[in-house]
Amino acid sequence: MKTFKGKTISWVLLDGAIELELHRAPANEIGSETLEELEQFIAQMEKTMGPDVTLGLRGEPLASALIIHSTQKAGFSAGADLRELYHRAQGMGRAETSAGVRNFLERIHRVLNALDAAPLVTIAAVHNVCFGGGLELALACDLIIADKTARFAFPELRLGLIPGFGGIPRLRRDVGNAVVRDLLLTGRSFNAQKANSIGLVSQVVAEGEVLRAARATAQQIRKFDYGTTAAAKRFIKLVPHEELRREVELFCELFTRPAVMAGLKKFVETTEAMPYLP
Repeated sequence: MKTFKGKTISWVLLDGAIELELHRAPANEIGSETLEELEQFIAQMEKTMGPDVTLGLRGEPLASALIIHSTQKAGFSAGADLRELYHRAQGMGRAETSAGVRNFLERIHRVLNALDAAPLVTIAAVHNVCFGGGLELALACDLIIADKTARFAFPELRLGLIPGFGGIPRLRRDVGNAVVRDLLLTGRSFNAQKANSIGLVSQVVAEGEVLRAARATAQQIRKFDYGTTAAAKRFIKLVPHEELRREVELFCELFTRPAVMAGLKKFVETTEAMPYLP
């Protein structure tokens, strides 16, 4: 699992931490290609860091932390690849479209559930845009560290949808209901300071310093007993499986409505900037 270079993501084992890099231009939109490579990563991680933990020669874990970060200037991730989603739906019947969406959601849920429950301490190192599915990826991590440029949003209601990658149950797990309703129902974005004040983000750092801060946090985690840390994570971070299943059902129910197709069509065809409320 030491190194991998894909078209949309890469990973490397470095100083006791796995660094997973998102590098799909322009903004790490999560489509079928990214999903396939994330599935490869999860398969390798589970093989290497299985429930009993594959140990190094000195009886220490090969890695105690996972850092997810982006090399794209636009940000961590703008979310699902809505253009791919829209184009795939063209020419399909309602039942076929629903089945395709369900398959994609169930696959991305398996990836994020595995990340959520991994024995490693997982860290999302976020800058600039962290919207929709990108925020859902960050929420699957144990810690979110953000630089001051970061912004967080769930803009899905603008398309007649809800977050579909597990965002609502995980956000509800981590912050208060007032925050969940604000992000979900207004579509507005929160800056890093606001996200820190509500407990969504654990640390805010200067622009350009987020990966360095994540690496320093990973080294701090490495000082402690791996088994104890993994046990503590299992105790304090339950995966809300039932709510996640309900989210998939509701998303699939909403997706085939004409209003959603119209919203996706407008998104795909517009060339105007899409502002988000502060």
